Amino acid sequence: MVSSTHWLASATAMAMLERGGTAFDAAVAAGFTLQVVEPHLNGPGGEVPILLYAAADDEVVVIDGQGPAPAAATIDTYRALGLDLIPGTGLLAACVPGAFGAWLLLLERYGTLHLADVLEHAIGYAGGGHPLVPRTSATIAANEQVLREHWPTSGEIYLRDGVPRPGERFANPLLAETFARILRDAQRASDDREGQIEHARRSFYEGFVADAIGSFCATPAWDGMGRDHACLLTSDDMASWGATTEPPASRTFDRYEVYKCGPWTQGPVFLQQLGLLESFDLATMGHNSPDHIHTVVEAAKLAFADREAFYGDPRFVDVPLAALIDASYCAARRRLIDDAASFELRPGSPAGREPRLPPATDRGSSVPAHLHGAGEPTRGDTCHVDVVDRHGNMVAATPSGGWLQSSPAIPGLGFCLGTRAQMFWLIEDLPASLQPRKRPRTTLTPSLAFRDGRPYLAFGTPGGDTQDQWSLSFFLNHVVFDMDLQAAIDAPMFHTNHFPSSFYPRAANPGQVEAESRVGEGVMAELRRRGHEVVDAGPWALGRLCAVGRESDGVLKAAANPRGMQGYAAGR
Repeated sequence: MVSSTHWLASATAMAMLERGGTAFDAAVAAGFTLQVVEPHLNGPGGEVPILLYAAADDEVVVIDGQGPAPAAATIDTYRALGLDLIPGTGLLAACVPGAFGAWLLLLERYGTLHLADVLEHAIGYAGGGHPLVPRTSATIAANEQVLREHWPTSGEIYLRDGVPRPGERFANPLLAETFARILRDAQRASDDREGQIEHARRSFYEGFVADAIGSFCATPAWDGMGRDHACLLTSDDMASWGATTEPPASRTFDRYEVYKCGPWTQGPVFLQQLGLLESFDLATMGHNSPDHIHTVVEAAKLAFADREAFYGDPRFVDVPLAALIDASYCAARRRLIDDAASFELRPGSPAGREPRLPPATDRGSSVPAHLHGAGEPTRGDTCHVDVVDRHGNMVAATPSGGWLQSSPAIPGLGFCLGTRAQMFWLIEDLPASLQPRKRPRTTLTPSLAFRDGRPYLAFGTPGGDTQDQWSLSFFLNHVVFDMDLQAAIDAPMFHTNHFPSSFYPRAANPGQVEAESRVGEGVMAELRRRGHEVVDAGPWALGRLCAVGRESDGVLKAAANPRGMQGYAAGR
């Protein structure tokens, strides 16, 4: 079974399964296809955290596909440029591209198919074309002036014959040739599967791709601050990085054990929310009742306050993760939830640690008009893919970054760099403060869950800061309110924008709740009476969930998001 945010990625993954590949082979092929068919949502210059369950090893593993900041990236460097935040567009926000290395590590260590198999469909769609989804066309149109006047290397790709129309066959021959050259060189260098994968990795991080990136980064380019800046990323930064594996974070909730990536992502806030909610009788409150939504929103405010105060790259920061998800700590924090909406950002003191918060950001501050593509303005500038196979292997991955609207395309390669460094603070001694070779605290956060000790569910969504709110609602819909996977995805979604955004310009909207209108006017009215500032998001606007599952008898299941009309689940 496969579920992803684009039907062609789901079809590609199924093609790998049909030819005998594993869930891991299928996820890699889907990941490369997503880089082609959703260039406004991810690309080879982006990143991907991957959560997997390997049946042969009976083990849950995290693959770290988040590249770090360049060695030259210091707070003083940005301050010298007159910046107090890292911009959301342009070359200054680039980290080492991690997605390519992470997908290859997944293929090499856990897959069975060859490099040619998993690149076949991506090369085909990039070279031969694919129907352009409306959102890609709209993104190109919104950024036409920037692409044409400031980023001509991007304009050559996306504006060859003007703004491409929705549904039009769109090709990116430069990207097709980049992938094809990596494959050709790997096949010439080795007849061995693992040897070809390793050569492909070297081509990207030490060979012609890294050379092109290094050369381009040395030349200043226009960015969202309205000036030309050179990139801090170098070919040495590329060569010195490699994707790695690490153990997941986890927590129990009733019959379930939920696994997330570590606190270099926002993933543990999902576990904290479970800890805060486990003593509430949500089922008795009623699904999407005012009591239910109020309680979940107030728990989210507490968990995300701790994210702001304590989360960061554990290689640089001592994150008190065990204390944050401890039952006694969650119980103490739970007592802060009452009948009224909180407008405070209230981190706790896990294990006696004092919280360290960034300064307050402007309430509801807006991005200047010229900053097209800054951050994730649609809360959907990301992809997701889940796969489960006949062996019981599972994988959940959330690729993002390298958006066509956020940075100029690298000459000859057909893709641009990411802008994930905007998640660093340019203030000393915060957990998420910028340091050389440090990973930004990403919002990307796939999920796995066991039921009664057996691997059961892989799921996730795009959505920036809302990912672990929408995913939580889906999970509660399924395990508390007994909805099947599709009903749990389709149910009306909600989230809060109470805490600072992870994206430039780091705005916060204390007390604000966005909810799909299908929750009902009466529910919204009662939430407003309790003090929430409720925004009606429309009937089908929030959440882009994907999910696959495996029952104890081996039966597989999957579901996909109907919002946007491009997510797709498939299987047999």
